[in-house]
Amino acid sequence: MSSRRRVVLLSVSAVACLSATAVYVFAYHGTGDGRVAVPAASAKASAICGRLHASLPAKVDGLSRRALEPASRLTAGWGDPTVVLRCGVPRPEVLTPGSKTYNPTSDAADVNGVSWLVQQLEGGGYRFTTTGRTAFVEVTVPTEYAPEVNPLTDLAAAVKRTVPTEL
Repeated sequence: MSSRRRVVLLSVSAVACLSATAVYVFAYHGTGDGRVAVPAASAKASAICGRLHASLPAKVDGLSRRALEPASRLTAGWGDPTVVLRCGVPRPEVLTPGSKTYNPTSDAADVNGVSWLVQQLEGGGYRFTTTGRTAFVEVTVPTEYAPEVNPLTDLAAAVKRTVPTEL
């Protein structure tokens, strides 16, 4: 059975208990092979993400930049296992406890002037997604790089410079 077919089967069986984004994280980011799901970003988000991509640092938390497959200006990675940045992802589906509305500050942390929604992933690691920005940026950090928040310190300047805040 090809590895691509195994990923599809894994995705289908995991949908009941994980969001589609988490499926991509485990299927693509945990293997260290550099494959990553490219977001389906809007034209506006794609333009913003292109500027972010050009401003990203060569090293994050001491990890060197690496090539990802497929190559895209919407994704970037560092190290092995890979710290993965995806730009232009959908708004996170996080609700305030007891509410049915999106709350961008629920479980958010400010790192060097950038607000990130913090989500611990089943199986380990964390996903951080920007809040209050015109395009959503997601960073997935494997458990091997604890404390997982460290890569955000190196990414904050590029995000602040290129991804505008919402009005």
